Amino acid sequence: QVQLVESGGGLVQPGGSLRLSCVASGRIFSLVTMGWYRQAPGKQRELVAFIAIASGGSTNYADSVKGRFTISKDNAKNTVYLQMNSLKPEDTAVYYCKTVFFSDPPVSPITSWGRGTQVTVSS
Repeated sequence: QVQLVESGGGLVQPGGSLRLSCVASGRIFSLVTMGWYRQAPGKQRELVAFIAIASGGSTNYADSVKGRFTISKDNAKNTVYLQMNSLKPEDTAVYYCKTVFFSDPPVSPITSWGRGTQVTVSS
């Protein structure tokens, strides 16, 4: 079992910043990727950003957040961060952390999701 715990959400004014954190814990042999998705009311869940944990830390971002959001990681802490700047009302959503990992002993990759953290951008 692996647990993902997100934190850092909240209410912020347009143009403001927030930093989300996601900590993975449990029976982890190795993390492959960690990332952030979001789901706004009435919309499908969408990718925000993800980062490769082992292979050099390559990143991928949704076009809507490029230049404003930055994903980073702390391998020693099994933690991924999402720095969100220049926030817009359309960024309002529940943000979910997702990881792909190998459990111990490693057999095949497993996907796990956190419970989400609410981000509200409003004046």
